Amino acid sequence: MSERSFLSRVRASLPDLHPAERKLGEMICEFPGEVASYSASELASLAQVSNATVTRFIHRLGYPSYEEARRHARKERETGSRQYLARPDMQSVESASDYAETDAVNLRKTLATVDLAEIDRLAEALLGARKVWIVGFRASNPLAAYLQWQLIQVIENVVAIPGSGQTMGEHLVSIAADDLVIVFGLRRRVVQLNAILQTIAHTHARLAYVTDEGAVRQEGAEWHFRCHTASPGPLFNHVSVMALINLLVNRTIEWAATQGQARLRGIESLNDTLGEL
Repeated sequence: MSERSFLSRVRASLPDLHPAERKLGEMICEFPGEVASYSASELASLAQVSNATVTRFIHRLGYPSYEEARRHARKERETGSRQYLARPDMQSVESASDYAETDAVNLRKTLATVDLAEIDRLAEALLGARKVWIVGFRASNPLAAYLQWQLIQVIENVVAIPGSGQTMGEHLVSIAADDLVIVFGLRRRVVQLNAILQTIAHTHARLAYVTDEGAVRQEGAEWHFRCHTASPGPLFNHVSVMALINLLVNRTIEWAATQGQARLRGIESLNDTLGEL
C-alpha cells in the first residue's frame, strides 16, 4: 500500500470524483476523525450519501475495504494530528468558562493518577543524577525548556535538548548510566521518538516519560505520567502538564534541603549584584 497518508489520498482524489463522492470526500476532509470512529453505514448517513457511494469512494482511494481505510485513519489519529479533533457535532465555545471547566477536568483527572511518593522518588533521583537531560519536540519543546529553567534553581547540571541547530546524536552519545532523562512525548510525537527512547534504554540511564493520556506504557520507563489534554477547541490543552511540572519542581526544591537553599541564595545574590532583577 502507498505510504501516502489517508487525508492526502482523499484530497488528491477530490477533483475527479462524482458529485456524491465529492460531497463525501469534502466532509471527510473537514472531519477526518469520523472515518476512524464510524462504520461505513454511519458515515454514509452522516454525509447523506448511499452505502454504495462510500464503497466506491473507498475503492477510488486505493483501499480494498472500508475497514482497511478505517485502520489507516485510526493510525493517523493516534499520532495526535489536530485534524482528527474536529467533529461535525462540536459546539462553538460561548465563553472563557468553557475553557476553564476543561482545564479543571484535565487537572483533576491528571493529578488523581499521580502518586506523590513517585514524584518524591523522581525528585530524589533528579538530585542524585550525574546529569539531567530533558527531551522535547514540537509542543513538548517549550515544556522541556520550562522544566529545565525551573530545575536549574537547585540542579546544576541539567539541559533541555535538542537546542536550535543541534542533532539528537550529539547529545545521546553523552548520556551515561548514572544520568536521568525526562522525555516529553505529547501528541504529536515525532517519528524518531521511539528510536530515541530505545537508544536511551541502551544507555541504562533512568527514564521518566511524560505523555498525553493516550500513550501506551513505555517499556523501560521508571516513571510514566499521563496528562489529560482535552480541549473544547482544535488544539491540545497542556494545563495539566504545567501542573505536573510545578508539582515536581517544588518537591525537588524541598528535597534539595540545605544544599538547594544555598544554591538558591547564591543565585539571588548574584542576580542582585548584576542588576538582573
